[in-house]
Amino acid sequence: MKKVLILCTGNSCRSIMAEALVNARLGHCVEAMSSGVRASGAVNPHAQALLTSQGLWRDSYHSKLIDTVLHEAFDLVVTVCDHAKETCPMFPKAVKTLHVGFEDPSGGSVEGYATTLALIEKELLPLIEQELCQAKKG
Repeated sequence: MKKVLILCTGNSCRSIMAEALVNARLGHCVEAMSSGVRASGAVNPHAQALLTSQGLWRDSYHSKLIDTVLHEAFDLVVTVCDHAKETCPMFPKAVKTLHVGFEDPSGGSVEGYATTLALIEKELLPLIEQELCQAKKG
């Protein structure tokens, strides 16, 4: 099983949504985790409500600092915001990184969260699948 880290600044919205989508849609070949360079310590309630309504939420999802996952061996690190891309730490082992930025829906309309979730599914999931699942598809 391949492992991907989804990295954002606060680990409260976009990275959590991406983690949930990857685990739900690509869980046959990839395990996703998420963290933040400056984790907020809380999951955005609108993001959590949306993930719950879509059947994607797991109680294990929570906002966590990058330091708590640096010991993990990841096959891929994906940054989903520009700040995380600029401040992405060095990992103990060389690891491929990708950047696919998404606007932060925090503070906007509830519809904005659904739009961001749909964009993550449309734009990010195919890239992760291509990077980490293609060998298994044959």
